[in-house]
Amino acid sequence: MLGFFRRIINSKAGVVVTFVVLGVIAFAFAAGDVTGLAGSTSGGITGDTVARVGDAKIGPAELRARVDTELQGFRQQQPTLDMASFVAQGGLDGTLQRMVTAAAFEQFGRDQGMVVSKRSIDGQIASIPALQDAAGRFDPAIYRRLLADRKLTDAQVRGDIARDTFGALLTGPVVGAHGVPEQLAIPYASLQLERRTGEVGIVPVDAVPAGPAPTDAELQAYYQRNIARFSLPERRVARYALVAPDQVRSAAAATDAEIAQAYAADRGRYAAAEKRTVTQVVVADQAGANALAASVRGGTAIAAAARAAGLEPSTQTGLDKPAYAILTSPAVADAVFGAAQGAVVGPVRGALGFVVAHVDRVEQVAARPLDAVRGEIAKTITTRKTAEALSDLQNQVNDALAGNATFDEVIGDRKLAARTTPALTAAGTDPAQPSARPDPQLAPILAAAFASAEGDAPQLLPIGQDGSFAVVALGRIVAAAPRPLAEVRQAVSQGFVAERRRQAARRLAAQVVAAVGRGTPLARALADARLPGPRPLAAVRGEVGRAPAAAQAPLALLFGLQPGRARLAPATDGSAFAVVRLDRVERHEAARDPAAIRGARGAIAGLVGREYAEQFIRAIRNDLGVKTDAAALARVRADLLGQGQSNN
Repeated sequence: MLGFFRRIINSKAGVVVTFVVLGVIAFAFAAGDVTGLAGSTSGGITGDTVARVGDAKIGPAELRARVDTELQGFRQQQPTLDMASFVAQGGLDGTLQRMVTAAAFEQFGRDQGMVVSKRSIDGQIASIPALQDAAGRFDPAIYRRLLADRKLTDAQVRGDIARDTFGALLTGPVVGAHGVPEQLAIPYASLQLERRTGEVGIVPVDAVPAGPAPTDAELQAYYQRNIARFSLPERRVARYALVAPDQVRSAAAATDAEIAQAYAADRGRYAAAEKRTVTQVVVADQAGANALAASVRGGTAIAAAARAAGLEPSTQTGLDKPAYAILTSPAVADAVFGAAQGAVVGPVRGALGFVVAHVDRVEQVAARPLDAVRGEIAKTITTRKTAEALSDLQNQVNDALAGNATFDEVIGDRKLAARTTPALTAAGTDPAQPSARPDPQLAPILAAAFASAEGDAPQLLPIGQDGSFAVVALGRIVAAAPRPLAEVRQAVSQGFVAERRRQAARRLAAQVVAAVGRGTPLARALADARLPGPRPLAAVRGEVGRAPAAAQAPLALLFGLQPGRARLAPATDGSAFAVVRLDRVERHEAARDPAAIRGARGAIAGLVGREYAEQFIRAIRNDLGVKTDAAALARVRADLLGQGQSNN
């Protein structure tokens, strides 16, 4: 899970979610997350403990805190997820199982003499980009502030990392055990080569009449059944202040004194200079260098002479003597800069061999007085001072937030302009203005707001490569709520009619299937229903997954039928129903098909590691002993549901 964690926080912008995810570090190995292992027993626990794993205990407070943290992590992908939905979808049970498995890994690893050192954990924490300063060094102040923001302790973070490391070390070799015997792969490969042919008839929803206008009672009933479709999603109001280079640039303008000082400190850069363009060849031995120099002096171009000798020339353009000396050697630079334009120099011993050079061009660069370079120097100084001012301001805000300053205090003390968003969804849309497009600049602001809970401290959020940042606080949460029927009556009516037509189309398709089941040919059954005739359908089982998305459902159905039978399947876009009939099955033996066997072994190998890991984890848990208290777990569930309802 650390790999997932690092990907999420790979930039400074990831500070918003860093510790949401860090609190969820529970081992998820490469084959998949194992959360539903059986073998736990109830009873036998005294005290306020939800589960016991060997000698370790998981208490209600610890479980509630972890569930809340995991919910915040999942909200990064599904911002409207609330506690009630999370628990209903198995979030509580999954979290408990992950905690049990992580505790089992740690105990088993320690029992086997494994150690996760403090230095290893220190290194993993220090390598997290979101905890580093602008120079790429670990910043303890950022770490402490984020611990406080996410209500975590250093011990909790270190414990999570240690357990995750134990899990990775223990299961890595198991997950990698992917050997599959050939005899095991042959039946699977043969199945993948199976070919089936049949036919498919389409029952379009549009082929069914719309029917009469819905009554008020029908609209009311449809509205209640589909209340979620006609509800406004959760929206949030974010308060924020943007800080960009333009806001501090005027105060960071270069002064005349700074310009003069910079000019004096770098006077050599602006003094008169001679620059030369030189083509040179480096030869390993002096005899070869002498022959090359003689050829060039005889009128052969130096590039042609070099290539004739199997060498490659290089050209240095517009260099002064000190720069050229660094590339070659002082002796070579003295010789080249002592020759006239067009002269052939050398051989001269250099660092890598003997140098033969041709002076292509000599350029005299006049000195540049202060007035000529004032603008250039001023721009450089202003850019540097602007970056420093932004960094200083960011440090001031960080210090204020670490001191528990409120949003208004942070903004007011630094005279920043506070802004407030409308009540927006996580996607940045405003249901009151459906035609308005989301503002992409608000995306990171809203991400921070939806990652926050009421009462959380403001956050500092880097938002640009130019040093820009924002101070963000959650203003308020507007809970999801249904829109009045009168307001969405037209949409409800359209939905009701569409559903009625889909149901009628499904009944018509079912009638066709029933007719085929009685022995009627599919073409005749479709014609009796006044529908277009069938089309041929054929595929090899192994190719179904590579078929176009619209064809996958009928093809998958084809491989679930007996010859002569028919079934229906809805189209992926809901526009029609397909009636599929199987005619013939052609089985193939893969024993003499090495390519098919190799493919089958590769496909099965991906499942073997997961199976080994599941059995390994089950064995560890059974060996240590896992007990859960159903009553304590029920109390935690009730507490969480109450919390989830209050939050919404």
